[in-house]
Parts: sequence; structure tokens; C-alpha cells
Amino acid sequence: MNKLKLGGKTALITGAGSGIGKAVALLFAEEGANIAIIYHSDDEEAEKTKKEILTFGSECIIMKGDINDNDFCEKSTKKVVEKFGAIDILVNNAGTQTPQDDILNLKEEDIRNTFNSNIIGMILITKAVFPHLKEGSSIINTTSAVAYQGHEELLDYSATKGAIVSFTRSLALQSKSKGIRVNAVAPGPVATPLTKETFDEEEENENKPPLQRNASTEEIAPSYLFLATEASAQITGQVLHPNGGIIVNG
Repeated sequence: MNKLKLGGKTALITGAGSGIGKAVALLFAEEGANIAIIYHSDDEEAEKTKKEILTFGSECIIMKGDINDNDFCEKSTKKVVEKFGAIDILVNNAGTQTPQDDILNLKEEDIRNTFNSNIIGMILITKAVFPHLKEGSSIINTTSAVAYQGHEELLDYSATKGAIVSFTRSLALQSKSKGIRVNAVAPGPVATPLTKETFDEEEENENKPPLQRNASTEEIAPSYLFLATEASAQITGQVLHPNGGIIVNG
């Protein structure tokens, strides 16, 4: 029998009620990790994700709240540690976007919400979790190809994704002496509930070759698994690019 890659580990994953976060949670559970999920609002999807995780024999807790709330971050972290005794992997995946094709039409409320969700909340939950990490622990942040390419309809979102790259590199430098690895994943176009909702995208042709269509969330999740395991022991401060062949500098 093959040894589970994450057996005995505990992973805290934000934004894991659906999309990439859910796919990562399911893959980690399949590989033996206990899963703690932070989600923002969709109770039904979160409960469904939990049930799917339990089918792998892993334990799971779900926590509803806003990672932009420092008190919530602290309480959630405490709950995970009390339940599982440790946190070995933090996956920062929560995020939002509000497309707008003209900067003059950007709403201040949407800009602040995007930054709060995508980067400020990421820093707050990482700050809460960090004291519980130890040598060999891993932090994995979700950035995007738009951090490198830009996107004409996602000015504020692209800016937050660029900030995540810089945050990843800086925290990796700070964490080297502690033996904690900090990396990121920068997907290209992915078929998720968020992109379908915000861009009203039609279903992709499933018969198209992988490099000629939007990725599925299940095709992105293995990049996170690699960064969570000892297979990536020599990798920190880096970004993986499962983007279908988009050439980026970084």
C-alpha cells in the first residue's frame, strides 16, 4: 500500500467551500490530511465539501466568517489547534473579484472589499497561524497569472494578486531560519463558480485538450499538494504556474 503523502498532517484552507479551495481540500484529504475550512457565506456548499472530505476517512471542521476580521482569525486558529493539536499547512485561497472595464466606474466599496479579502485577510490569517507552524510546515498562497500579465477588467484584483507575490517572497525570507516554506500558485484561467458568476462564462468544451481550454480546479490542486509535501523541500519563495502555457516572467 502506498504511503499517504499528508498522513497525520492538518491543513487549514481558506475559501475552501468551492472552486480551487475545495479541490485542494479534497485532494489533501485523499492524501490523509485532516482539514479545517474557512468559508465566507455559502453554508450549503461548505457542508457538502465537509461531507465529501469525510468520505476519505479524514476529519474536517468548517468555520464561517471573514478573514478580514482579526478576532475571527485568532479564534478560528485556536479552534483548529484545539481540535487537531497542530497546523502543518496553511493554504490561503480566499478571494473575490468585481470586473469593471473602466477605472472611472470602479466603486470604492468594491476596491476595499477586494483588498480586504484577497491580501489584508491573507496577512491577518497568516499572522494568526504562524506561531503554530514549525519546521517543515508549509504556507501556500493563491495568486494568479494576472499578477504578471495584468487584466483590463480586473485592475484592483490584479493589484492584490501582485501584492500576494511580494508577500510570498518576503515572508519566505523571514521564515527560512524557522524551516517554514512559503510559496504560491498562480493559475491561469480556471473554471470556478466565481469566474462563472463574475464573467458569465459558458461551459468549456470538455473534449478540448487541456492546454486549449480553461483548467478545471482538479487540474490545479496537484500544484498545492506538491508544495505541501517534502517533494518540494528545496522550494520556498517561489510561484508555480499551472496556466496552460502562458509565458510569464516570474
